[in-house]
Amino acid sequence: VQLVESGGVLVQAGGSLSLSCAVSELTFVSYDMTWFRQVPGKGPEWVSRINSGGTTYYADSVKGRFTISRDIGKNTLYLQMNSLNPEFADVYYCRTMVSGSGYWGQGTQVTVSS
Repeated sequence: VQLVESGGVLVQAGGSLSLSCAVSELTFVSYDMTWFRQVPGKGPEWVSRINSGGTTYYADSVKGRFTISRDIGKNTLYLQMNSLNPEFADVYYCRTMVSGSGYWGQGTQVTVSS
């Protein structure tokens, strides 16, 4: 299973960004997919999840601001991020769990200038 994130760039405060996570070697639609962010000095922080049925979940801090989605045909997970501020400047990772094992991408850096 391979996950490859992309889309992290420098954006101005108030701006928007869309992250992607391309998934290979996996029947994408059959598994929950999750976005995390790595807060400096802390462990991974859960951001959003989409389950195999397509139901979405969000951390309180990003509700109304971020949108998780997936393109089943492209085997790709997305995270649309709006109204960004420096609080959300972190490395973002996608993850899936398969038979109890976690698979992570390499991460993509989001930088927000104030």
